[in-house]
Amino acid sequence: MLLCLDVGNSQILGGVFDQNQIKLRFRHKTKDGSTSDELGIFLKNVLRENNIVPDGIHEIAISSVVPSLDYSLRATCLKYFKIDPFILQVGVKTGLKIKTRNPAEIGADLIATAIGAIEYFPNQHIIIVDFGTATTFTILSKQKEFLGAVITTGIKLSMQALQQNTAKLCGVEIIKPQSILGRSTAECIQAGLFYSNTGMIKEINTQIIQEAFHNEPTVVIGTGGFSHLFRKEKLFTKIMPDLILDGLRNAIQMNR
Repeated sequence: MLLCLDVGNSQILGGVFDQNQIKLRFRHKTKDGSTSDELGIFLKNVLRENNIVPDGIHEIAISSVVPSLDYSLRATCLKYFKIDPFILQVGVKTGLKIKTRNPAEIGADLIATAIGAIEYFPNQHIIIVDFGTATTFTILSKQKEFLGAVITTGIKLSMQALQQNTAKLCGVEIIKPQSILGRSTAECIQAGLFYSNTGMIKEINTQIIQEAFHNEPTVVIGTGGFSHLFRKEKLFTKIMPDLILDGLRNAIQMNR
């Protein structure tokens, strides 16, 4: 079986694949300074609690945007699984034609979701909207060209900025409000977060489709933790929460 780990700024998203079928998904808070023992014990426990024998893991694929954890992650794989992990980084095969000025700047998470998207939607223009700590838009042409990206503040980060930098605004549950007319402080913030992001997604996608694809048909994929909030807003062709894990699975297959 294959263990995939996407290490983001807020969470580590994990998945276990048996062949091409995902058997387990899990999340763990990203903590700067985590040791190989902390990570190894967590991974083995979460596998056992979900009836997966740790010795059944034969490959590990990692994408990370947290460099301070890279050493501990590799040490975890070697010590607890006796596996030298595949790291999605500059120089590995991706199947993409990178068209940015400095390919080394592109986050491994963007590359992983791009690989996953092309597997499911070959020969199509694609925009991937990924809701993480940052909200990112990845632009892929039907020729498998990675044309560029847009990065903006994530929904939770926006809420935290209001909470931390104002005297009276509080943290709120991030949900779709019943109305855009907030009648309490919490409802006002929820409406602002939801509808500002809805409008932003529509406008950025419109601009990308016009400039990059000359208004040709384009697949728009939603992924990441908060993508489900917009399920009924007709913003996406498809919502694919496992896209980054699928991309890692595909990447390690290309590099065996």
